[in-house]
Amino acid sequence: MARVGRLGGAILAETQGAYYLIGNTKAPCDFRAAGFEPPDEASLVKGSYVRLEPLRDASEIEVAPPVLLLDVEGEELAKKLVHRFVIDRNGSVSERLWRLVYSHDDPLDDAEAPVERDARWLGDIPETIWQLVRDNVLRCL
Repeated sequence: MARVGRLGGAILAETQGAYYLIGNTKAPCDFRAAGFEPPDEASLVKGSYVRLEPLRDASEIEVAPPVLLLDVEGEELAKKLVHRFVIDRNGSVSERLWRLVYSHDDPLDDAEAPVERDARWLGDIPETIWQLVRDNVLRCL
């Protein structure tokens, strides 16, 4: 099961022992402190993804909560997350879309959100349906 969280405003995905950074970071990010070799600036293509290399001496890397659990694996997960969350015009992860997927089932419920959220449905939803949802969420003010 893939684990998907946030790192510097971008998305950090762990799948089959590999780590991907999806979208642009929104804040300065200390990749070494997170356990990764800093990615080459040339590999950080706007609005895409890059595979992160763990530091040789890094202890176990943890995807910090909040975490989404998906059953899409490998590089296909990184591609899918770009299509699901990244805003084309600026290459950043949409906070609205992230909150939509991670949010409480009941907005009136005061209980704290769980540390992990089962989001396997996100990998299964047809692209055309998600595009309708995405367009409407990003259009709202």
